[in-house]
Amino acid sequence: MNLAITIATIFFVGCENNIDIVNSVTSVNKKKQPNELSRNVAFFYSDSARVRSKLKSPLVEHYMGVKPYYEMNKGLEVIFFDSIHKEQSKLSANYGIFYDNDNKMNIMEAKGNVIVINNKKEKLNTEHLTWNSLTKKIYTKEFVKITTKDEVIWGMGLEAEEDFSEYEIKDVKGTLAVKEPPAEDN
Repeated sequence: MNLAITIATIFFVGCENNIDIVNSVTSVNKKKQPNELSRNVAFFYSDSARVRSKLKSPLVEHYMGVKPYYEMNKGLEVIFFDSIHKEQSKLSANYGIFYDNDNKMNIMEAKGNVIVINNKKEKLNTEHLTWNSLTKKIYTKEFVKITTKDEVIWGMGLEAEEDFSEYEIKDVKGTLAVKEPPAEDN
């Protein structure tokens, strides 16, 4: 009996809860952890039973909660299709975040080396672009560069159709005409 009381006394006296140690052990990294993690993902977006776009990413982290979102830290590519499933344009970026608004997933931000190329081979370069899948628009307030077969245009801000078929630069800063070099005589 004395041995049991001695062991119990040592046990209770020897236990100490240092709140700093408890917090360091129980708290995971300060960064919020994803609820789901998926690799080599392809999302298809449809409207009226027709695929309108396809988003591909090597890594997608899904965060749930009050404002759920999907984060693509390893880059992404979005292909936009017309009504007969012909590719109209392609958007790529180093990073993306897609906000899930009542499972409509309608707002995506693309950041870092954002490039959009349409079927006319016109190319948009910027560092930040937002795509609203409900309004079918892409837009930015950042610096943009558009390269066509005839010119290069620089400006601040842009609004365009999601397939980049039509666009408006909000504040044109400059243009440069591009001419094809003359054919060489042999």
